[in-house]
Amino acid sequence: MALTVRLSNEEQEVLASFAERSGVSQNEVMRAALREFVQRQTHAELLTSVMEEELPKFAEALERLGQ
Repeated sequence: MALTVRLSNEEQEVLASFAERSGVSQNEVMRAALREFVQRQTHAELLTSVMEEELPKFAEALERLGQ
């Protein structure tokens, strides 16, 4: 599947330079960055969900520990 990504001149220069130094294509750099971004976002969403669901169960105990 093809996708067009519009980058500023500076972003394009950084991408090209990094890809060249890394010995991989610009496409591979972008794909790796996307995978990492999605993984971080998914982890953050999971952590937030767990905190919202589980933390209230221990709120009283945590408050007592803080005193």
